[in-house]
Formats: sequence, structure tokens, C-alpha cells
Amino acid sequence: MANITAAEVNKLRQATGAGMMDCKKALVEAEGDFDKAIAILRKKGQKIAEKRADRDSSEGAVIAKVNDDNTKGVIVSLNCETDFVAKNDSFVEMAHKMADIALNTSSKEEFLKAKFDNITVEEKLIEQTGVIGEKIEIGGFEILEAPFVGGYIHGNKIGALTGLSKNVDNAEELAKDVSMQVASMGATTLSYKDFSPEYVASETEARIAAIEKENIELGRLGKTLKNVPQFISRSQLTDEVLAKAEADAKAELKAEGKPEQIWDRILPGKIERFISDNTTLDHEKALLDQNFIKDDKKSVAEYVKTYGDVEVVGFKRVSLM
Repeated sequence: MANITAAEVNKLRQATGAGMMDCKKALVEAEGDFDKAIAILRKKGQKIAEKRADRDSSEGAVIAKVNDDNTKGVIVSLNCETDFVAKNDSFVEMAHKMADIALNTSSKEEFLKAKFDNITVEEKLIEQTGVIGEKIEIGGFEILEAPFVGGYIHGNKIGALTGLSKNVDNAEELAKDVSMQVASMGATTLSYKDFSPEYVASETEARIAAIEKENIELGRLGKTLKNVPQFISRSQLTDEVLAKAEADAKAELKAEGKPEQIWDRILPGKIERFISDNTTLDHEKALLDQNFIKDDKKSVAEYVKTYGDVEVVGFKRVSLM
């Protein structure tokens, strides 16, 4: 049997991250051959990865990186099985290294084949599965390119990137604020204009049915019923719909005995409320149409306009929550 020194064990440990005993066993099995010992540890990692393939890897670390000229950003989620591993400094450090590598690739497939030290990212994931004893994999992977890209990370659990149409004064602040909105509110598209008519129609039917069902139970309990909206998106509020809403509001004011000379002061608020009540899909799913989290008196679109001639051209989000 080869005489394995502590220095050799430590060298293998530094190269692979495996435990001291695992490194010693691998060196003994390899009769002191360093490269063969690495191969043995990787084979162990493959076996563990196969055994844990169906395990849930919902913990981990989400890392966002932006290049030096702020024209490209990536979000990478390095997933594991337990929060204990996710909070380990070496695990988070590995996630940062992988995000740095990802920044120089153009797809998840290219990233997995990219070099991590002297092996590929894909091989590193298998290796670390063997070292850590948990399923380690890349969960979310997003790339965003734009004239200006900025981002935001919330507690290593949610990452967001925002692309702007140009680099303006305080663009980094704007991109961070919008990314914070993306991270917090989970928009799926930029504007209500992106929704297809079929999607809006389907959502309208489903949402109205859900509220009506809930109202049956509220009524049974003697509680206040929820308002059943006629519409759920600005895309449905045609000129005819808004004209009818205004006529209905005037009829309501007349029935209440409000003097006609003050209607012009009351009507804008009523129409604004009608629009708000009938655009719930936009508020939930369309980024620019959401209320801005730092000032709910503005929409995100209105907040962006305060920075001048600049637009949000894209966004990405990855979450472990």
C-alpha cells in the first residue's frame, strides 16, 4: 500500500473540496496517483448524483452579475437540498464563481460546457454532489443584454435584472429600483399591450368565476361581498367602455343629487377608480402598469419617466421562493 502523506491528502482536498477522509481513501485506492484519485472522487460524485437525481433541490443561492460596461447581466441559481448547505460560505463562493463564468457565455448549454478550473461546470456540479452529499444543480439561468443593465438581489434567494434603452444620469439607481420591483412583485411581461386577447379573455372568465364563488361563502357568513369586475385589463377598456363608465358615473352623481357644476371635479376620480378596479391583471403581471413599490401613487412607467428619455426594454427574474 502506498504511503500517503498529509500533504498529499491536503493537496487533493484543495483541488476537489472533498473531505479529508474521502481524499485519503481515494489516494489509497489510487496507490498515490493524484489524477487517478481525482477520477475516483468524481466517479463517487456521479454515483451519488444518480442516487439523488429525484431529490428536491429547492434551496441554494441566487447570484446576479453585470459586466463592467453594464451592457450584459446574468442571474444564476445554484441549487441544493438544504438551507444548511445554501448558507455555507464555500457554497456561496462557488455560486459567485459560476455566475462570473456565466457572464462570458450566451446560453445555459454553453455555460454548462464552460471550464470551471480544469473541468467543466457540468462536471463540477457532479463533483460537488459527491463532496457535499446533496443534489447540486443549476436551477434558474437568465441572460439579459441592453444598452444599460442593472440588477438587484434579495437575500441570495431572488435575483432580478433590468435593461434600459440608454445610459442616463443615475441609470444604475433606476435599474436597481425597477429590478427591486421585479423581484418583489413578480411581473411576467412589460406591458398590458403584450397580453394576447385569448389570454385576457381566459383570465377574465376564471377570475370572475373565482370571485363569484368566494362571494357565495362570504354571503353565507354575512360578510361584505367582493366587487366583481367587468374587466381585468386596460386592453379591454375601449373608448366605448370608458364612455359608458363616465355616463354611469354621471347618472350616479345625478341620483345622489350632486350639483352638475361640481361633476367635473368628481368624475376624474371615479373614472380613475373604475380603471383601477378593472385592470387587476395588469397590476399583477405587467411591470410598467404596476404600482411602484417605493411610491404607490405612481405606476412603474410614471416612475421611469422621471429619469427623462429612457425606457425599460426588458427584465429577467430568478427565484428560489
